[in-house]
Amino acid sequence: MVVNEELAEHSDLDLVKLTLENQENFLYLVQRYEKKLLRFIRRISGLNSDDAQDLLQEVFIKVYQNLNDFDQNLKFSSWLYRITHNQVVSNYRKNKSRPQLSLFDLDLESCESLISDFDASQNMDQKILRDKMSRALDGLDLKYKEVLVLKYLEDRSYEEISDIIKKPTSTVGTLLSRAKKNLEKEFRQ
Repeated sequence: MVVNEELAEHSDLDLVKLTLENQENFLYLVQRYEKKLLRFIRRISGLNSDDAQDLLQEVFIKVYQNLNDFDQNLKFSSWLYRITHNQVVSNYRKNKSRPQLSLFDLDLESCESLISDFDASQNMDQKILRDKMSRALDGLDLKYKEVLVLKYLEDRSYEEISDIIKKPTSTVGTLLSRAKKNLEKEFRQ
């Protein structure tokens, strides 16, 4: 399909309105968010690429089916991440086994963002540090892993995280604090 550059430049809210008028415009929302959401799914679920793609497809089906119910006073990306969160949790519960997280795409900048609160040795080899951080994230409960990923890897604000996980911002702060403590404990092991 030929991409209409003019439509691709519209805001999320404009694209939602245009999609409600013409379903073909949904493609622009999908293109805008598919890589971000796939990365988010992989980071918190530990699914392999094919399973994560399947889950992402389910997310976009849910988004499309519920687009009429989107509250246009809210931020679209938070609503979208909320649906993704629900699908990951649903998939997690359906499988009833702890997912094996593989943070293959934990880049140096993301890793540094996560460990900025820790007193990590400056001389530690970058790859060892990245692998150690990935293993530490593996050891966390899903609720802690998710808030860390949303805050530090997806660069979401407390308010957006609150909208996504449907918890008050004070709870988000508490979860992040506990998550960082648990992550540091796992990291030090």
